[in-house]
Amino acid sequence: MGMKCIGIDVGGTTVKVGLFETDGTLLDKWEVKSRKEEDGKYILPDVAASIREKLAGLGLDLKKDIVGAGLGVPGPVMPDGSVEVCVNLGWHHVNPQKELSGLLDGIPVKSGNDANVAALGEMWQGGGKGYSDIIMITLGTGVGGGVILDQKILSGRHGLGGEIGHIHVRDDEWEHCNCGGVGCLEQIASATGIAREARRKMAADSRDSMLRKFGDDVTAKDVLDAAKAGDELADEVFEVVARYLGLALGQAALIVDPEIFVIGGGVSRAGQFLVDRVFKYYDYFTPISKFKAKIGLATLGNDAGIYGAARLIL
Repeated sequence: MGMKCIGIDVGGTTVKVGLFETDGTLLDKWEVKSRKEEDGKYILPDVAASIREKLAGLGLDLKKDIVGAGLGVPGPVMPDGSVEVCVNLGWHHVNPQKELSGLLDGIPVKSGNDANVAALGEMWQGGGKGYSDIIMITLGTGVGGGVILDQKILSGRHGLGGEIGHIHVRDDEWEHCNCGGVGCLEQIASATGIAREARRKMAADSRDSMLRKFGDDVTAKDVLDAAKAGDELADEVFEVVARYLGLALGQAALIVDPEIFVIGGGVSRAGQFLVDRVFKYYDYFTPISKFKAKIGLATLGNDAGIYGAARLIL
């Protein structure tokens, strides 16, 4: 039996854990509930206990069989692995990588921001496989981003590298993003943002639309499904989303120039329909050259985080 490694993706509701061969084969995966009480102090001990239990069941030894563990966390991570704040976990000024290593008999642990780590996973075994330079955009509740250059995460001096969701793209926005900014990409291209665009559009426009039956409960999926079905109002909302997303990708391309953009998150289920529309604008905003990154889709879904976390330690 060869050496194995562990990938851990810490989320606000659950922690996903995966056991991998060092070549990227997923052997087993499981989840642990994120207990957030008392500033999230139970999360890592719970994870460590579940890892011990799983390895014991498989007859594996922490020290002898495990190369190390990687950890993806929802917040900016400093170069020493410390985290100033993870709002969704209640963590403040902690060093999860040091703490988890201590809980796991001192095996090496490396940590990174969850979106960056998901990007690394997609580069390793997903939509970016075969490429060394990728930018991943995750369109979920928010908009996450991760930049991988030469197979390494570019997190920047302050952990802000790849925060593409908070690039300012719209000047005529009046509501604030939860980052404190106004007109962020996240306010338009996230699942939450697409739904908000649709509500605004319905309120400002009297045309008939398939979306009206959903009223204020309209979701991003409703918008994309209706746009696919040829609904005019939904298509106009989708056009706005694609335009601002294409703008942000164009800006990122002109700074980093990756080989491929990989789009993931719930909204990416719209598939090629989304990619083609975004590409139209991305191409429009980068007339300088026809030689530039292509746009593809993520393939690992919710497992991108555990794959990338495992890759961190290798």
